[in-house]
Amino acid sequence: MSLSFRAQVLFMLLATLPAVAQQSKPAPAQPDIVPGNFVDITAKAGVHFQGRASHTTKKYLPETMGSGVAVFDYDNDGLLDIYFVNGAPIADPTPKGTIPQKTGPEYWNRLYHQKKDGTFEDVTEKAGLQGVGYGMGVAVSDYDNDGYEDLYVTAYGGDRLYHNNGNGTFTDVTTQSGTGGSGWSTSAAWVDLDNDGLLDLVVLRYVQWDFEDIYCGEHQPGHRAYCHPDVFQPISALVYHNDGKGRFTEEAAKIGMDKPGKGLGIALADFDRDGKIDIVVANDSMLEFLYRNKGNGTFEEVGLNAEVAVDGDGRTYAGMGIDFQDYNNDGLPDLVITDLANQKYALYKNNGDSSFTYDTYMSGIGGMTLLHSGWGIHFLDYDNDGLKDLLITQGHDLDTIQLNFPQLRYKEPMLLARNTGKGFVDVSSKSGAVFQQAWVGRGMAVGDLDNDGRIDAVVTTNDGPAYILRNETPTANHWLTLSLVGHRSNRDAIGAEIHLTTSAGTQLLTVSTAGSYLSSNDKRAHFGLGKEAVASKIEIHWPSGVVQTLTNVKGDRIMQVDEPAASH
Repeated sequence: MSLSFRAQVLFMLLATLPAVAQQSKPAPAQPDIVPGNFVDITAKAGVHFQGRASHTTKKYLPETMGSGVAVFDYDNDGLLDIYFVNGAPIADPTPKGTIPQKTGPEYWNRLYHQKKDGTFEDVTEKAGLQGVGYGMGVAVSDYDNDGYEDLYVTAYGGDRLYHNNGNGTFTDVTTQSGTGGSGWSTSAAWVDLDNDGLLDLVVLRYVQWDFEDIYCGEHQPGHRAYCHPDVFQPISALVYHNDGKGRFTEEAAKIGMDKPGKGLGIALADFDRDGKIDIVVANDSMLEFLYRNKGNGTFEEVGLNAEVAVDGDGRTYAGMGIDFQDYNNDGLPDLVITDLANQKYALYKNNGDSSFTYDTYMSGIGGMTLLHSGWGIHFLDYDNDGLKDLLITQGHDLDTIQLNFPQLRYKEPMLLARNTGKGFVDVSSKSGAVFQQAWVGRGMAVGDLDNDGRIDAVVTTNDGPAYILRNETPTANHWLTLSLVGHRSNRDAIGAEIHLTTSAGTQLLTVSTAGSYLSSNDKRAHFGLGKEAVASKIEIHWPSGVVQTLTNVKGDRIMQVDEPAASH
């Protein structure tokens, strides 16, 4: 692209800014528009994690990606713990074929155990979870149904499966399980693809890449640029089938999930309401993928037919973070995907006929995200009013972006978009000091860290610190958190659908630890009940096919629900 043309593009973009500003202007204050209050408690909590990207003058692409985080209860004490993935040193230059290795504690992945007083202690060495290689993502599940959560950690140049021994330690079972993978892995998801009660594993890979010294031009003299993903070829995901005996078999091609992509985000839900779990993949700068479960052990990619492969103008975008839940409470899972500035985050409303409507403009998401770059994202009800809001980490991938586009930023504050029931409103500016701080946001995992009924978040930044954000939103609304335990189904109940009804209507939630970007969320299902103190009806559709109905369930508590032997 010539400089003169760049200048024309910049002029046209700047010319649109008044309209954009008008679009993005916060709505007038209304009594029911309740801002959030997220508080940075990182130092108070005793967490001191620093992500290492190992930036070089060669601008190797992994330096831009950041790493993920998981919130999960590894020791079954009822409190969520935190696991951070970290990078590794990269030489400047690095010879082609090199697999970066961690050389010291500053590059370790870190496990923080939550103590009863709400602070965290670093138990990485005891647990044996220092990790290897240039880490990327993490996915949590109890893959062997023994009651303890296990970890799968992705990296450039080799993934690792860690089995939870139940005594505070983990064993690397990668070799014997057959899950080592190859290439550049990113996000992963645990999901029972064939409904045999055992969790399978889908591992996305980004691009075909090596440490080649590819010069991708300068944004300004003396400022070399990171290469665009178009420079590199796509690569298929890896799909591991769980045999229940500690072994996995890679069968992406066998089941039809081997379409080459540039995968960064993955989520799951039954989008076409046929009772079978489907998989959606956020691809970078190419068509997004939606894999429909055909019910015979195979999948077909239907993104274009379902109208989620491109944006509302028919263009591809830099798909990164993702979530797949019902935001408008119509009983249909909807889809959101983050991307880079000038692209607008993509919100797709499920039409109920196996297709989606691009809802970015009508929902208000377009105006508030046009000039921003999003990564980790999650539908969460921060004020417990019964409507799922959006929390998003932000920051551009190019550290030189402002040289050519002065209205854009490398470091950006997070975004909190409140769901009003008639669209989304940006309430970030009124939701706490953390939304005034500019970070190079990347990974994000959410969960109720202090079990107070308000969803908290843990955020990673690229080559920077992690942040623990406690939700202290003042609200009189009620809530209910369900911790599902499968018996015929996988023990984590991943893929289960929960329909919760109050006088305000019915909410739908799909149980999953996947979603966001490179991260793994609390498996417990959290619902805001609004003014209702009791859920009149809860219907759980377990992966096994069992349908369980509960009535008049009291709120403001965490409740364990075991899968029954049969429908009742």
